[in-house]
Amino acid sequence: MVSDTIQFVFEDKIEKIRNADSNKTILNYIRNDLKKTGTKEGCAEGGCGACTIVLGELNKNKIIYKAINACISFLPNLNGKHLILVENLTNENNKLHPVQEAMVKFHGSQCGFCTPGFIMSLFSMYKNHRKVNKEIIDESLSGNLCRCTGYRPIIDAAKSLNYKKDEDQFKKNQDKIFNLLKKIKKIDIELNNNGKKYFAPKTILSLKKILKKYPDAKILSGGTDLSLEVIKLRKELKKIVSLNNIEELNFIKKNNNIIEIGATTSLVDFQNYIKKYFMDFHRVLKRYGSVQIRNVGTIAGNIATASPIGDTLPLLLTLNAKVVVQSAKQRKIFSINDFFISYRKTKLKKGEFIYSIKIPLNKGIILKAYKVSKRFDDDISSVCGSFSFLIKKNKIIKIAIAYGGMSEIPKRASTIEKKLINAEFSENTFSKAVSLIDKDFSPIDDMRASRKYRLTVAKNLLFKAFHEINTKKTIRIN
Repeated sequence: MVSDTIQFVFEDKIEKIRNADSNKTILNYIRNDLKKTGTKEGCAEGGCGACTIVLGELNKNKIIYKAINACISFLPNLNGKHLILVENLTNENNKLHPVQEAMVKFHGSQCGFCTPGFIMSLFSMYKNHRKVNKEIIDESLSGNLCRCTGYRPIIDAAKSLNYKKDEDQFKKNQDKIFNLLKKIKKIDIELNNNGKKYFAPKTILSLKKILKKYPDAKILSGGTDLSLEVIKLRKELKKIVSLNNIEELNFIKKNNNIIEIGATTSLVDFQNYIKKYFMDFHRVLKRYGSVQIRNVGTIAGNIATASPIGDTLPLLLTLNAKVVVQSAKQRKIFSINDFFISYRKTKLKKGEFIYSIKIPLNKGIILKAYKVSKRFDDDISSVCGSFSFLIKKNKIIKIAIAYGGMSEIPKRASTIEKKLINAEFSENTFSKAVSLIDKDFSPIDDMRASRKYRLTVAKNLLFKAFHEINTKKTIRIN
């Protein structure tokens, strides 16, 4: 069964939009169609949080609340979800929500432009955490920028929500919302709006059929990058195939010392899972965009866009991850070290999609990874370095070194690796090895960093990895 209508819950009823415009953002729908102007547009690229909204999703008989950037999410992504705006937070008696009351009490607003976005991020935090601490508050607010308050009053408002009982109208009406969401059947979606086609299949089988018929369609898995082609480059995407409704692609499983991550698994879910195995992977992911971005973005999307500054890519390179690619007829497995061809080009062909990513858990491997950017939170890397070592009796048995931001593709430092393999794990060894950095990389000058800065930082990060392992101490600014 195929439907040409998206359905979602808004203000306690199911809204239906037939043949929705697949290039329209949720933000533009909110402001122009719903006439709700509390949600703002700031940067229009998911970097400031003024457009933050919250979506409720069914997950194992629970409603999970996620903050997202409405400015970089397409309208059809609302299908099957509960849309919550800042205007919806006051109850039927126009009483402020506890989050709004906290912002008023602690003077968390001045000009007010960013305030709705902060309130929605705090609302998501309020719904997901009864106990909050500095780490949770910092992460929850990392995707919201404010030029007026200096953040202290907003953080004070957030702290006041610690152990605050969840007694809002959403809690009281959760059975009603749950039943409304259950009424929206999970079926294949096919939209056609003025020649713009959008497909959201429910199964891999349906996906294969669509890609066979439309091999040149843009594949959307998260869409935090693809949406910028419409918003910033003013392109019109004629054919979009979304993977986000395919439950078969949303998984994390561990078998025989291999972690396999499905293509539509969110970065937030992966971030929380990988912490047990590679703490530095977790740390880098916590600085990947913001919660709003990671709630939507996927690891497969990060690989497929092949950005030279994609934060997960150097780490996957050093862990010798595999990319599982599916076509209509067969499944292929590539080493991620061979997957990137040139700037934003991969071995992924038309009609193919990423099924999963496999990360081996090799015994004894030590992973160190660092992100250097102008701003600590919610910023793009100037340099991202990742280093994995297997050391026995002070000898380097295995090594992998990779950098982002140093080349047109995320790339291994093969010359340095050859210098270090089977060498003594010592400061003298690393002093000689780092001098070879310009044999592997010739970075450019751009707005984020100069060539000289990048080469210097790349050397220093490798040295830092050595010192952290040698001293068994974590040397971090935060």
